Amino acid sequence: MKRNEHDAPHPIRQSKNDRWVKIAAYAFVGLFGLICLYPLLLTVTVSFTPESVIASDGYRLIPREWTLDTYTYIFAHSGARILKSYGVTVLITAAGTLGAMLITCMISYAISLKEMRYRNVIAFICNFTSIFSAGLVPWYVVCVNWYHLRDSIFALIIPAMFSVWNMFLMRTYFSAISPSLYDAAKIDGAGHWTIFFRVALPLSKTALLTVGMMYALSYWNDWWHTLMFISDRNLYPLQYYLYSIVSNVNAISSGRVPSGAAASIRLPAETVKMAVTIITIGPIIFLYPFVQRYFVRGIMTGAVKE
Repeated sequence: MKRNEHDAPHPIRQSKNDRWVKIAAYAFVGLFGLICLYPLLLTVTVSFTPESVIASDGYRLIPREWTLDTYTYIFAHSGARILKSYGVTVLITAAGTLGAMLITCMISYAISLKEMRYRNVIAFICNFTSIFSAGLVPWYVVCVNWYHLRDSIFALIIPAMFSVWNMFLMRTYFSAISPSLYDAAKIDGAGHWTIFFRVALPLSKTALLTVGMMYALSYWNDWWHTLMFISDRNLYPLQYYLYSIVSNVNAISSGRVPSGAAASIRLPAETVKMAVTIITIGPIIFLYPFVQRYFVRGIMTGAVKE
């Protein structure tokens, strides 16, 4: 049956007040976005500004002089090692995120099942560890003397592989899945492994992306575990290696150590911090917009109770 053109739904007309409100809302959001973008643009421009200009004019969005001295100092004698550090960072981020997601999701799924015995006890133990800890020294002794994580790539992965907060976030998602779906899968002969991988995980993609992004950012920005466990320079991730560059620049600029090969370059003690920031956040800043909507949706999980 052919529909009459007059039967088609007419679009709702907006009043002038509604249009002005929408314009004002877009203007406010756009202005807020520019305010948030300003520090990033300032970081980029300062990294290309001579140190003398920074000392005389301060930080400016459009400096009166430009230079590549900062990046020249960083990449001139450390380009190959920076690439190797990038490789270490990518490795620990990928392996750590996958391992952390597997462990977190398995625990979260288990304690979300009402028929599981002692699930509240397990949840209490996990929550207890997030509130009370033994301290830095016992943690270091256990990692080094018991787990033998000294100068090992696993020292950069295993200690940060589980987050209680992320576990409870995933449990909230798994708890929201209708138990009838699990019952239907059991009637078809599925076990917990099949239900976990073919029912629970596909229905929790938003939470998986959210928690995965949190773990990936944690591994990507981590330098603390390198400081604690790693002395082999071949295992330095990008963040710790660039941190050492900043420390060396500050030491040379203060005159505590001789400049050596950097004597012909005016060392950018301030701008090198900005350049290091740009180098480290590059891949993440391009990845984040693709998962941002899932990140915001996932972080709001449990905020509204029905």
